[in-house]
Amino acid sequence: MAGTWIWRLSFDLYSSNKYLPFAVAKNSAYPCTMALVIPVNGIQPKFGTNCFLAENSTVVGDVEMGDDCSVWFTSVVRGDVNSIRIGNKVNIQDGAILHCTYQKASVTIGNNVSIGHRAIVHGCTIHDNVLIGMGAIIMDHVVIGENSIIGAGAIVLENTIVEPGSIYAGIPAKKVKDVDRENHKNLIERISNNYIMYSGWFKETNSK
Repeated sequence: MAGTWIWRLSFDLYSSNKYLPFAVAKNSAYPCTMALVIPVNGIQPKFGTNCFLAENSTVVGDVEMGDDCSVWFTSVVRGDVNSIRIGNKVNIQDGAILHCTYQKASVTIGNNVSIGHRAIVHGCTIHDNVLIGMGAIIMDHVVIGENSIIGAGAIVLENTIVEPGSIYAGIPAKKVKDVDRENHKNLIERISNNYIMYSGWFKETNSK
């Protein structure tokens, strides 16, 4: 975990809850409550380098996250009933939920993926260079092909296969058009790059 901006867990000696985590920022003389990162069944979440976990975000259990990822305010990455694997440069925005189905459906997310505010990603596979719009719901055994966009508020039903390079929207989600070069540059790439910048602002603030 060298070089990773993950708030180091310590425990409140005055609390009966031994899993209440605290963060100790660099150059800080006192602890402050931060992200909840706890093991489940002896399996501890693992993080790559340069990751950012916002205070009051939650990451638990069998979760492995790559480099340059960010987990934002009130979001939950819950690897208790199955595994969650996340690639590099993935942002999980405020209020989003990642979860699985016990013994049936895990979560796999590729590189350069943005999970929009309050989206639900459940037991599915998301390939590289994908944008999941705000409030979208992705159900079990969905496979989202690379370079795709899921529209805000869409519901992608169980077992749906999203073609690579497609935009899906609606309830239930259907293909509406292909992703063109401008969609890719101005949405998928821009948002992913911006979230690395945004997380950097918080790291700078808490390093002072």
